[in-house]
Amino acid sequence: MQTVYWIGGKVGLIDQTLLPTEEKYIELTTVSEVAEAIKTMKVRGAPAIGVTAALGLALSATVPLSTTEELLEEVKKAAKTLGATRPTAVNLFWAIKKMLEIAETNVTKTPGEFRDSLILKATAIQQEDIERNKRLGNFGATLIEDGDSVLTHCNAGALACAGFGTAIGVLESAWNQGKKIHVFVDETRPLLQGARLTAWELTKAGIPMTLITDNMAGHFMQQGRIDKVIVGADRIAANGDTANKIGTYSIAVLAHAHDIPFYVAAPSSTIDPDISKGSDIQIEERSTDEITEVGGVQLAPVGTQAANPAFDVTPNRLIAAIITETGVIKPPYDENLLELKEHHT
Repeated sequence: MQTVYWIGGKVGLIDQTLLPTEEKYIELTTVSEVAEAIKTMKVRGAPAIGVTAALGLALSATVPLSTTEELLEEVKKAAKTLGATRPTAVNLFWAIKKMLEIAETNVTKTPGEFRDSLILKATAIQQEDIERNKRLGNFGATLIEDGDSVLTHCNAGALACAGFGTAIGVLESAWNQGKKIHVFVDETRPLLQGARLTAWELTKAGIPMTLITDNMAGHFMQQGRIDKVIVGADRIAANGDTANKIGTYSIAVLAHAHDIPFYVAAPSSTIDPDISKGSDIQIEERSTDEITEVGGVQLAPVGTQAANPAFDVTPNRLIAAIITETGVIKPPYDENLLELKEHHT
């Protein structure tokens, strides 16, 4: 399955807001459409957002302008538009930076060559994401034992990436190696990415699973029915503190209390060496309608005050290991993550 891709001069993606009831692919023709798709979570998951932004910048270079300098300004304008969509996922800014570097490097070329260079780079970022996550999956599978029951939160599968997942990619790799695992899937309020997306992916993969509400995790840990926890990440600070979907921190605390290993799976592009600690990560605040309504149905009294932070931060002390495409990284994270970024920037 490809979550996001380049097709005939357009950005194609699966509309995740319609899953699991409808599997619909859409094609985007303008940067504003790409930005709106990211904002409204038609595409979501840090790696997928990064790939979508890269393709969106390639799309911006296809407008009919006569000079390369004009195209460069169009790409820079598009970079600002896309960079303003979702503040927490660092892969977005990583991809934009990579694309702007290519644009600046090719500014002396013809408009056609300039466009081609951006399309080539964007599609390379897309393919590299898939290949990185497959390597990540194989490394992470070494932590999964035959017979394990594993809890995951939100969706870190193929839908969150260009076509192969991080946390769910680890579980699929373990399953494909013949390990008989069972996955507990948190529903993930308020937008139910676990119930709608992760359950859909695991069902398609044939991996046994049990869907639970977010507040059931502690109960199943207490009952000894969960052996490990694995989640994705939207931004990892230089010290290993990790921002992920809201509710992740609570699960990490519960896992720590029950002596259950808590793993984070993310490509190296999710590590942000410019953020020293988790408290410096900007947390996206989304519309409170996502809390007071579900599918347009009002749950709370009209006018109810609500809060809707999209992410929380799990301190590094609660993380047993961070799984990347280069291997399994363990504490001390402030040393080992820095070494990783220096070798793979």
